[in-house]
Formats: sequence, structure tokens, C-alpha cells
Amino acid sequence: MVTINDVATAAGVAPSTVSYVISGKRSISPKTRRLVEESIRKLGYHPHAGARALASSKTNVLALVVPLRTDLNVAVVMQFVAAAVTAARAHDHDLLLLTKDEGPAALQRVASSAIADALMVMDVEAADPRVPMLIALDLPVVLIGVPDHPAGLSCVDLDFTAAGSACVAHLAELGHRSIALIGPSPAVYRRGTSYATRFLRGFDDAAKTHDVRATNRPCAHSYEAVSACLDDLLAADPDLTGLVVHNEAVLPGLLSDLRHRGLRVPEDISVVAVCPDTMAEQHPVALTTVAIPAEEVGAQAVEMTMRRLAGHSTPEVRLLGPRLTRRDSTAAPRA
Repeated sequence: MVTINDVATAAGVAPSTVSYVISGKRSISPKTRRLVEESIRKLGYHPHAGARALASSKTNVLALVVPLRTDLNVAVVMQFVAAAVTAARAHDHDLLLLTKDEGPAALQRVASSAIADALMVMDVEAADPRVPMLIALDLPVVLIGVPDHPAGLSCVDLDFTAAGSACVAHLAELGHRSIALIGPSPAVYRRGTSYATRFLRGFDDAAKTHDVRATNRPCAHSYEAVSACLDDLLAADPDLTGLVVHNEAVLPGLLSDLRHRGLRVPEDISVVAVCPDTMAEQHPVALTTVAIPAEEVGAQAVEMTMRRLAGHSTPEVRLLGPRLTRRDSTAAPRA
């Protein structure tokens, strides 16, 4: 790897002179500047992010913080990441992906190292312990998710409360009187992850509004967990006719287990899934879904970040309305 010392030797100057040419911190004669710039081009030297930051106070890098925990569906997370990468490139920015679960410490490290111009943060908790640090950082911040108290931070997400309500309303309008929610893994609820608690709130409130019997169970990402979850739900209410699945990772196992039990979808039990539209028709029965708008959320997060970088200081919270698409997995219950 070419170093600043290599450039200095080729140009016949001190390493500090090369640093001043790159940073612009001192006036350098045109002749010396040309020698250094020619050496940089000839050797293919690329200053690291910190050096570029010295020159312009900008790195043209956006950092996306998304701890890749075992209870996350990586395939869905990567749809958000891909959308953010595409949107960032349209603004001539690169995306730095930070996946280690380090809490507030990681945010402080990014800010102090000057490796990124702004932060976008996913997997937001209702009472997120990172919020005080994010407020204190001297960097623009956008959350993909909404804590209970955003405290002046900009946020964008699907309106999960309205999404939970829409799923219940759809089944109620078809005539279902007993339904259940299969939610994310228990760890997601224990962390108080914002999207899960908001969806559950919308589900419960809508069940009361529509006078529908409703229960819920968290479900880990394994076939055994799915089977045990269905055992519990069907034992608690043998008249169950509708399922809302807010856990896209368990859908293949769930549909398989229903078939093994002799329960047909939608003749015996209707299923509404919360997942990206790209997953809706990958199953034996095309699923009625409330779409997770990963592409739109990722793109809007970048656009909001660029607005913050451009000096638009007023924080905003954008909640995207849910879009329910009816397919083959929901129908009126049998009389």
C-alpha cells in the first residue's frame, strides 16, 4: 500500500508537506503543490478517510448502524441496506456498514474518528439507550425506526401501529372473530424494539375496536418454535380462524406446519403476513401482506440525512402509511 512517506520521497519533500497539500492547512508554493500532486497520481496514493476529512471536513461517507443480532432477518435487513447504498450513490456518497452490537460506544467512536459525515441507525428500541449519545454527537443523525421519545432526532419508518390495525381490520371485515398474532422472537420484545411494540399496540387496539378475540405469541426462528407456538395458540382457542404473522422468517415453517396439521390456507385458516412484497408470492399460497417498504424507507433515510447535511436543522418524523395487498391466503371463515 502506498503511504504518505512514499509520496514525499517521490516528490522530494517532507511528509508534512504532503499532508499540508492534502489538508490545505498551510499555503504551499504552486511548484511544490504540483510535484506532490503528480506523485500522488503516479503512485496511486489514496489518503484515508481521516486525511480527506482534514481537507474538506467531509468524507462523503454515510455510516449505517445495524447490529446483526441472531434474531434479525438478515435478508430483510439487507433490503434496507441495498436501498440506502443506491440512494447514497445517487448523492455521490458511500455507505459504511457497522454491524457490531456495541451500543452507544460505537457511535462515539464513529463520531470521534471522522470516518463518516452522518449516521443512520436501525433496530431502534422504544427506550433506546443510544438516544442521549446521538443527541450529543456533533453529526447529523437519522433513525430508521422511532423511539417513544425521539427527543428532536429525525426518524423514518413504516407506521407499524397502523400496520397492526390494518391486519386486524382486514380479517374482521372478512368475518373472522378469533385471531392471533405470531410476533418476532422473545428477544425482540425483551429489548423493547420499537417496531414490535408499536405493531402489537395497533393489533390489540384494533381487536378491541372490531370486537375480535385476539391473542399473541412471540416466536423464535426455528421450525420447533413455530410448531410449539401453533400448539399453544390452537390449544388456547380451537376456534381460531385467522393468523397475523409479524415475523417473516417463520413463514415457510408456519405454512408447512399448517399443512401437516391438515389446516388449509385460506379454507381453514387465513394468514396475513407483514413482509416485503418480494416474499409474498414465494410460498405455495400467495400471501396477503402488509408490505415492509424497505426500499422506500432506505431511500428516505438517505434523503433526510442529506437534508441534515445541507443545513436543514428542523427534525422530522416520517411514518409511511401501511399498504395491504390481498392475495390468496385470506378469505371469509367457513360457516
